[in-house]
Parts: sequence; C-alpha cells; structure tokens
Amino acid sequence: MKLINKLLLSLFIIGFSCFPFSAQESSSYFLHTIEKGQSLYSIASMYGVNQSDIISLNPGCNEKICFGQSLKIPQSKGNERAKKFHTIQPQETLYQLTVKYNLSAKTICSANPGLSAENFKIGQVIVIPNQIEATEKQVPVVSAPPVVIQPGVKPNCRDMHKVQKRETIFSICKEYGITEQELIATNPELKDGLKKGKFLCIPYAMVRPEVPKTELAPPSDKELFSESKASSKSLSVIKVAVVLPFMVDGAGNSNEVNRMVKYYEGLLMAVDSLKKTGISIDLYAYDSGSEQASILPILAKSEMKEMDVIFGPLHSEHIKPLADFAKKNNIRLVIPFTSKNNEVFNNPNIYQINTPQSYLYSEVYEHFTRKFTNANVIFLETGSINKEKAEFINGLKQELKNKHVVYKSLALSASLAAMKGVLSDTKENIFIPTSSSNITLIKVLPQLTMLVREEPTFNIHLFGYPEWQTYTKDHLAAFYELDTYFYTSFYTNNLFPQAINFNTSYRKWFGKDVMDSYPSFEMLGFDTAYFFLKGLSKHGSQFEKQVNNTNVTPIQTGFRFDRVNNWGGFINKKVFFVHFTKDFELIKLDFE
Repeated sequence: MKLINKLLLSLFIIGFSCFPFSAQESSSYFLHTIEKGQSLYSIASMYGVNQSDIISLNPGCNEKICFGQSLKIPQSKGNERAKKFHTIQPQETLYQLTVKYNLSAKTICSANPGLSAENFKIGQVIVIPNQIEATEKQVPVVSAPPVVIQPGVKPNCRDMHKVQKRETIFSICKEYGITEQELIATNPELKDGLKKGKFLCIPYAMVRPEVPKTELAPPSDKELFSESKASSKSLSVIKVAVVLPFMVDGAGNSNEVNRMVKYYEGLLMAVDSLKKTGISIDLYAYDSGSEQASILPILAKSEMKEMDVIFGPLHSEHIKPLADFAKKNNIRLVIPFTSKNNEVFNNPNIYQINTPQSYLYSEVYEHFTRKFTNANVIFLETGSINKEKAEFINGLKQELKNKHVVYKSLALSASLAAMKGVLSDTKENIFIPTSSSNITLIKVLPQLTMLVREEPTFNIHLFGYPEWQTYTKDHLAAFYELDTYFYTSFYTNNLFPQAINFNTSYRKWFGKDVMDSYPSFEMLGFDTAYFFLKGLSKHGSQFEKQVNNTNVTPIQTGFRFDRVNNWGGFINKKVFFVHFTKDFELIKLDFE
C-alpha cells in the first residue's frame, strides 16, 4: 500500500508541472499563463527578465512548459523606470486599477494597446506605466492669452480654457463645476456654437446651498475603454520609408545587396499598382549601409518623424534604434526578414513578417492535428538531427500525444518489410523524416515510392518542411506519387495565375526575370508593401484593429497578425500546407 501511495505521489508531482495552477500574486512576482507558441525565451523577453530568474521561481520549467500552465514571473525592482506588470484578478475592473495605481484609464490603455473591454479578463497580464512615464506622456498645457484687468475692476474670469477637439459645453462645465447658463452668460458667442481652438472665459461658480452627496456607481470597463479610445483618422497621403542596405558606395556582400534591390523593386511595383487605384503615396528610400554603419543620421532627417510606416531594416544591429524611433514617434515598423527579434515583445509599433520559430511550430501542430485527425504517424529517424528540427519533431510528438494521435518511429534505413509492418489499413499513414535535407529525401523517396506501388490500397502520405521548395524540381514526380505535404509561410508556384501576372509585369518593368529563390524577394517586397499600404488606405488610424480584415490575396506571403501581448507588437502567424496530390494537382491549403 505504501508503495502504491509513493507511486501516485510521484505521478502527481510529474503531472503537476503541466497543469494550470492558481496562486495569489505577491509583491515579488506576478502570474503569466502560457499561450500557444510561447517559449521560455519569448516570455523572458516580453517581461525583460532573465530566463534563469524564471527558472528559479518555477523549477523544471527549463525542461518543459505547457500551454495553459501558469508561471511565476519576478517583478523588476530597484529602478524607478522599471516596468511593473499586473495579472488581472477575478472580478477586477479597469476602474479599480486606476484607483490602485493612481493612473488614469487613458494612461493604462495607452500603455496596453492590445487591451480592450472584450479581453479584459482574469489571467490577462498588463503593463503598468511608472509615474515618470505617465508624467512624461501627459499632454503639454497650452498657455492662454493673459487676462488684462482694469484698475479697480474685479476680474470675472477665474481661468481661460482653450477648446479642444471633441469637447462640448457640457464637458467643459463638468470639468470646472459650473452650469451651462453661467458659461454662456460669460461667453455670449457660444450661442452660435463651440469652436475648436477658441479661448473661453471660465467664470467663478455661484455659491449654491450644499446638497447631500450621493454615491455614484463607478464607470464600467466598456465606458472607460470607450472614453480612452483615440478618434479615427484617415490618411489622405501615406508616407512610406524604406531603410535597407542598398550599399550605393559599392561595398558589402553582393548577394545580400542584390536581394535588397529585388525586395525594393517588388515594393515599387506594389506602390505603382496602388497609385493606379487612386491611393496617394509618398515614398522615401534610405541606404542603411553595412551592419557596422549607424542609422542615426537617417533617423535625424526631419521627414522621418512624419512617416506612417517604415519597411526595414535588414541588419539586427539596426533594429533597436529604428524600433525605438518608431515607438517614440508612433510609426509602424514592418520588419520583413529576421525572425529572431525580441523588440516585438515590448514595442506595439512592430510588425514582424517572418514568424518566430516557436510560434510557427505551434501553428503547424494545430493545423496538422486538425487536418489529420485519424492518422498513423511514422517518424523516419535519421540518427543525426540538427537542433532546430529536433525541437520541431519533439514538439510535434508531444502534441500528438496530447491529441491522442498514434505515432511510431522507424530508422530512415528501415527495410521495405519494416515499413509495411507499421502501416494501418484504417487510417492515413503519414511518413515524416526527422531531417529536411535533400540528402534525406534522396535516401527516403525510392523506398517510399516502392512501398506505395506495392501497397496501393493503403492511404499513404509524405509530410515535410519549407526547405523542400528548393528541391521540388528534382523530386516533383515522387512528391505527386507520395501524395506529399509540406508546411510553409511563403509559397507560390510559377503556374499560379497571380505569379504569372507578377512575373510578366516584373519583366516589363526591369527587363529581367524574377530570381529563382526561396522566398522570392521580389514577391516579398510586393506582398508586404501592398498589404500594409492598402490596409492603411482603407482603415487609417484604425489599421491595428482591422489588420486581419484588409482583404488582400498575396502572391507568395501569407499574413495573419496577432499581438504577442497587450503592450507588444504583432507577429505573423500565417502557415500554409502545400499538397502535391496523386491526381497531379498542386494545392495551397489555407486553414483560415
């Protein structure tokens, strides 16, 4: 009996690490609920703490973290500018937070642009601006013209008020504690209406008998969010900057420069296409130089502060200064290339096109288990596997376990008989090599092709990786015969109508063919520019709320953006499955 109890206790301890838990926050830490795609690195990045600090509060989390699990995150201390984070508690309201932290609802909402009345829920983490930040972001007071007082005359105005946009007579009277009759009597011109920018004389309030105070109900979350919401504004002319290493001085890596030129050429075609539809665009291009060069001279240019969107940079050394500039001046920054940028976790103005690995894998797992609900998965183990693919395979195996999908493992060199032995006649049989290399494909394709030919009644597929696009021409017949799938964020085929039209236009524009590469930088430039510029034209200042309602069909690049947290930027989570069917069709599967 004691042995059984010990075993049950051990199982409980092992299993507990992947179950959500609830605990009260303390002054030294707050709680974070893990979302799909998040890694220990991304969580540490968004809170500005070291991974080791998280591990010390949550022993074992360096080995495994699970969706829905709660982690204790240490609060930063000692720095008066350090951010404070708060996890929303049961029945907590935005009004209660304004009282608790002595901040206005507008200040809290401005610091958390991803927060809304709809997602103000238990477990959500928000950033609480420190008092220094809140003070620095206050609107500067506009000085009113001096009131000239005649000798011996008591002034009738106790204050002067400059009328702001969206103000009403009622709101002004409420602010100063006077009646509408008193304000109009002092400013007779108000009978003709209230005009923005006009100065009003604020009279002394008449002495009134005291009335017993009544307890007013605190405002609801919906009311506070509505009051804090910025007014919608359209963009008559979209100002665009491109900051990339064109290396006009002739220095730098020629292949790298060539790719940047290709990207810019595609972007120019998108701008031209949109201008033909009546959209006004001012385009500025800047050479950021090598990774050692400073981009501060570019940021110092007077026109840069007026931009609505910036595309770039390429070099990781340039991301932080450009991201800080974009945040300070409230400019959208579209980063087309790197997926290893942690600025997105704390900067609401960033749009990261290339999906971070952990988020990409999470989307692939979700689509895989949704697509192959009744599957017999067979991993073909290569023996030597790089770290990146090991993370993908291990994560997929864990997801299959969670979804109760059966999987088996075979050596890549397994015999035909061994492969036949793991097949199921009632399920889809999906073979997944644990390496994406062309050498692996060369080894596995003949054996799988033989298997399909000898067992035609079995439902067999091959599933793989984005890198396979590079080898498609060499293995096209086998891909069709094996009913092959692979996942990717970037894909087109030169036989697709959109690709044909783009290639034709590109040849007319530049007198050359689109470079045969994965991804196509020409198409990447076109897709990103077309998506963002059309969206800004359509939605204006409300683009962030409507980012996934732009209704653009890209040539190559998929777009589906989610904020990484309530105070950070957006990452692109779009994933396609490309399917080579036995009927010799090529299908780009979109799961949205």
